[in-house]
Formats: sequence, C-alpha cells, structure tokens
Amino acid sequence: MIKQKIQAANTIKFFLLIAMSVMAASCGGKQEEAPVQQLTKVDFLTIEPAAASLEKKYPGTIEGSVNVDIKAQVSGYLEQIYVKEGDYVNKGQALFKIKSDVFQEQVNNSQASLKATQAAQATAKIELEKIRPLVEGKVVSPLQLETAQAQYESASAQVSQARAALGSSKINANFAVIKAPVSGYIGRIPNRIGNLVTPSDTAPLTSLSDINQVFVYFSMSEADFISYTKDKKSGAMGNKVEMVMADGKVFDHTGTLELASGNIDQSTGTMALKAIFPNPDKMLRSGGSARIILSRNLSSTLRIPMAGVKDIQDKLFVFVLGDSNKVEMKPIEVAGHSGNDYILQSGLKAGDKIAVNSIDNLNHGMKVAPTPAKGDLSKK
Repeated sequence: MIKQKIQAANTIKFFLLIAMSVMAASCGGKQEEAPVQQLTKVDFLTIEPAAASLEKKYPGTIEGSVNVDIKAQVSGYLEQIYVKEGDYVNKGQALFKIKSDVFQEQVNNSQASLKATQAAQATAKIELEKIRPLVEGKVVSPLQLETAQAQYESASAQVSQARAALGSSKINANFAVIKAPVSGYIGRIPNRIGNLVTPSDTAPLTSLSDINQVFVYFSMSEADFISYTKDKKSGAMGNKVEMVMADGKVFDHTGTLELASGNIDQSTGTMALKAIFPNPDKMLRSGGSARIILSRNLSSTLRIPMAGVKDIQDKLFVFVLGDSNKVEMKPIEVAGHSGNDYILQSGLKAGDKIAVNSIDNLNHGMKVAPTPAKGDLSKK
C-alpha cells in the first residue's frame, strides 16, 4: 500500500514537471520587442541673407528746450505767489510779487527830482535868452553869455540824469512783479509769502521748463560714433530717430539727431549727442528718462529669431541641424537686433538650419525629428 502511494506521488510530480516545461517553452517562444525611442520633433529654420534694419538703444535723459531759473532782481519781502507748483504758464504771465511800496516811493522821488531839474533848465534857458540880445547890443560882455550857456547845458544834463533815475526807479518797480520769461511748467517753489528774497539768493524762486520741444541727451562709445558717422555718410543711417519712453512704449513722434559736444569725453571715452523731439501733448517732462533707438539699414545680412537662441552665462548659442539629424550646439555673436530677430555677426553661414523651438530640451549630439519651421520657404 505504501509503495502504491509513493508511485502515485512520483507520477503527479512527473506530470507537474511536464506542465511547467510546456509553459516555459511557450513563454520562451515569444520574444519581447525592444521599445522604439520616440524622437523629439523640432522645427528648423533655414537662414538666408535678407535686408534688415539694425537697431541699437542708448539710455538718455530728457530736458526741456529751455530751462530757466527764476530769481528776484530786487530785494524785498514776498507779497504774492500767483502760481502753483506744476502749473503750466504762458510767457509774460505774473508769477510772484515783491512788496513794492519802497519802489513806488523811489519812483515818486525820481519824478519830483525830474520836475525840479526841468524847472532849473527852464530858468537857465530864460537867463540865456535874456543875455543873448544884450551881448549883441554890447550892453554886457560875451563872457556872461558863455556863463549862461554853460549853466543851461548843466541844467539840461541834470534833466537827463533825473530822467534816467526815474526810468531806473520804474524798472525796479516793474521788477517787483516777476513774470514768466518763456512758456512752460513751474517747478518747485521753496519760498512762502513773507520770506525776504534778494538777487543774491542761491536757490531760485522756482524753475521754468519749456517742453513744447524736448532734448534727449545720451552718449555712445567712440567705436559706435565712428560707425554712426560712416553709416550716415553712406546713407545706411538717416537723421531720424525713435524713442522708447519709461513705460516701454515707443513715442508717437520721431526726432532728429544732433551733436551735443564736439569732442570725445576722455574720462568716459564717449561722445555726447542729443535727439530733438516735438512734444505737443506735453507727455515728456524735464528730468525724465528714455532710450533712443538708432536704426541702421543693412542690404544683406543673416537674421536669427530670438526664440532660437539660448543664453548661457552671457554667451549665445544655437542648435544647428547636422548629419543623421543630430543637432550641434554652436556659439554665435550678434551685432544687434531688429524687432524679434538678432542680426548675426559671426558663427553661422547662409543655408544653416537652426532649431526655433524646444531648444531647452535639446543637447549637443541629440538625434531629432526635424520639420520645416513655419515661414521657411526652403523646403517648398
């Protein structure tokens, strides 16, 4: 009985081994397929020579075409302030008034002195006219006539002197009312009514800026100035300039360019220039900041989209399509930019294909699935 049980157990083990072998054989007959690596799809643009406008921007400061410090021309106490800080005033408009009682009294005194000298002149003239016929009749000596003539001339000179003193008094009286010499915007007013003001005061009563036309002063390097001069002579660069305001928007009006100095600043190695802009809306104010855009027209150059350029530690790189659809990372140098494109200076040649998307996912030597970029006509 025991022997039969042992035989039955061996038979079961035998069939189990056969079943396991069959299952192993069936599993081993199916070979697992290796997963296919999916390549990254990348758009490539073929760069070709084309005309472009090279832009360079320079930071500048805005000043009114006329900036005037308003100071007192006579001494006295400030009696009236007719304007507020930030007001726009017209030429000839009253700004301040200095207490003028003393100046009016000077005018009255000068008028009285003038009348006195005029009376003395009239008396001297009467005396002269009285003596002249007596001399002709040889009643009195010619010396008396000469004396009368000298007295009349002296009286006439005193009249002229008194008239000049009266004019000076009236001018001082007029200076008591301080008027705007030009149209423009009022600056800060540090003084208040009752303050004593004099012509020798260091701080002005206020400042006045005419901003109907503004100057934007900026500097460029000596090398840029030489290039600018050459481009202007060749016609590659005109005299019109644009300006980017502090809010990042381009100003509505174009300006003209002029030199602000005839020499290179030895301390900085730069040349000062100024751009002149109309300012009809009074949007630009003195003391503001802006960036001047100088455009240079290029007949044939290579342009690269900024989206296809990678910036690594202030150096620029692009991914160029090479053999076997592998990308190569190449350094480039740019001369500037035009719109959303860089203007190439070195690093590539016409006909090279550069990646314009997914550049953050690319590595040197990586194989990709290239497709023509939108707008690339080289494949059509």
